[in-house]
Amino acid sequence: MDGFKEARSLEEVKSVIEQNELVFVFLYGEHCSVCHGVLPQVKPIVEKHKQIKTVQADVEHIPELSGEFTVFTVPVILLFFNGKEVLRMARFIEMEKLSQQLKKITEAV
Repeated sequence: MDGFKEARSLEEVKSVIEQNELVFVFLYGEHCSVCHGVLPQVKPIVEKHKQIKTVQADVEHIPELSGEFTVFTVPVILLFFNGKEVLRMARFIEMEKLSQQLKKITEAV
């Protein structure tokens, strides 16, 4: 899926989270039409915040992601600050709310 840097394993996602202060994770399913519709809306919002490192991963190809990050539906948006989850949104993402939350978090950092 065209979007952020694609992770190929759970270890790769965890490594990005551990090595960066602010990390935005987009978890999706290849056959999820909502995921394909949400990503092009989310990407420009996140890219406004240069200090956020991004990664995306397909839970259909890496099923252990679902257990590690407690994913019951896709898409799931996660934001980590110093390795701790500080924001989670799932399925139907409100873009204005996402934009406000990212702005508030990045300004506080």
